[in-house]
Amino acid sequence: MKILMLTWEYPPRIVGGIARVVNDLSKRLIKDGHEVTVITYKEGDALEFEDDKGVKVYRVNNYMINPNNFIDWVMQLNFNMVAKANEIIAKEGQFDVIHAHDWLVAYAAKTLKNSYDIPIVSTIHATESGRNSGIHDETQRYINDTEWLLTYESNEVIVNSNFMKCELQRLFGLPFEKINVVPNGINLTNFSGVEKDYEFRRQYARDNEKIILYTGRLVYEKGIQHLISAMPKILSGYNDSKLIIAGKGGMLDELREQVNRMGISNKVYFTGYLDSKKLLKMYKCADISVFPSTYEPFGIVALEAMLAGVPTVVSDVGGLNEVVEHGVNGMKCYAGNANSIADSVLTLLYDHQLCDNIVKNAKVKVKEEYNWGKIAQDIHFTYQKAICQTMAQRQANQIAQENAKKAKKAKNTENELSNLLSFKKRQAYA
Repeated sequence: MKILMLTWEYPPRIVGGIARVVNDLSKRLIKDGHEVTVITYKEGDALEFEDDKGVKVYRVNNYMINPNNFIDWVMQLNFNMVAKANEIIAKEGQFDVIHAHDWLVAYAAKTLKNSYDIPIVSTIHATESGRNSGIHDETQRYINDTEWLLTYESNEVIVNSNFMKCELQRLFGLPFEKINVVPNGINLTNFSGVEKDYEFRRQYARDNEKIILYTGRLVYEKGIQHLISAMPKILSGYNDSKLIIAGKGGMLDELREQVNRMGISNKVYFTGYLDSKKLLKMYKCADISVFPSTYEPFGIVALEAMLAGVPTVVSDVGGLNEVVEHGVNGMKCYAGNANSIADSVLTLLYDHQLCDNIVKNAKVKVKEEYNWGKIAQDIHFTYQKAICQTMAQRQANQIAQENAKKAKKAKNTENELSNLLSFKKRQAYA
């Protein structure tokens, strides 16, 4: 099967979780014998074309003119994605299916579908309404409408949790059978050969301090502000602990100010962005990981922590709520509740046996349910459904056209007979 992936982020450009999902999925599909082409945005010095372990990656710029705003920038990117796809199809032939990732590539996907009659499978990784707890301005409304358009134009839609399936049904009125729940996966070899590096650990915490780790984007819906608010209670119960916040985002200055205002700057450390190697090391150094999101469609970072062998605390929302079973393979807390976060963290700090059991169960769950081999098969099945739908529609259209031709021919014959009889009748009276 020839597959075209459209995404606005792909390594080395990593904005959120989409880049890792597309990267891991594409490479797994290559192993399964498919051909995968990715068209994405070119950032910085990234190569315009790269053969990434079998995945053909094409990177395009937006236009050389400066866009007025982010929406215009996205449209320019879509135009260039279409141009690049046209070039590839002219050279290498047509694709069997387009896999579009989120609203940012909706117009490119729709244009290519209508131009070449290629089915679309879209993955909605998150929604604008969910990220912002509703739609509050015209830009958000535009993005929300574009998300609807992509799901409407798609033959099949993929979401990563049952929570997201319900959200799409509520927001866009999609048919139940059109939405396929396929969780995100994780590369099970990520931590192979990665051991606890004590010298690396000492850059962030003392040997006697327990590291409480958050990794991810620093944005409101990730709930880092509530984790910081939980620190006084955690420190009062276990003083030898330290919060490490790894990541970048628009809330960095606000979070730093919160820490300073609370007087716990010696117990909270902001690392900034960590590359993949440092991030893997950081997981191995952590004693507890916490992901206190107030909105989370899935949460790949939780899988990473679980695979690394770190006892994990998550909020009881979205996909995180489906991944973690409280007290079995992790701990849950109430979303947005600092006291609840502190209670779950302290429970793990006090109970070493519970930590051991959680780590063991978490690794088993990740390896059995979130490996890319299984997930790629489910996504391939969704591609097949989309292709079969397109073929069935083509056949239905062809039959309808043939029936219309037959009906037209029969009507013409009937008209000719009527005219002939009318002529003979006139001649007879003459």
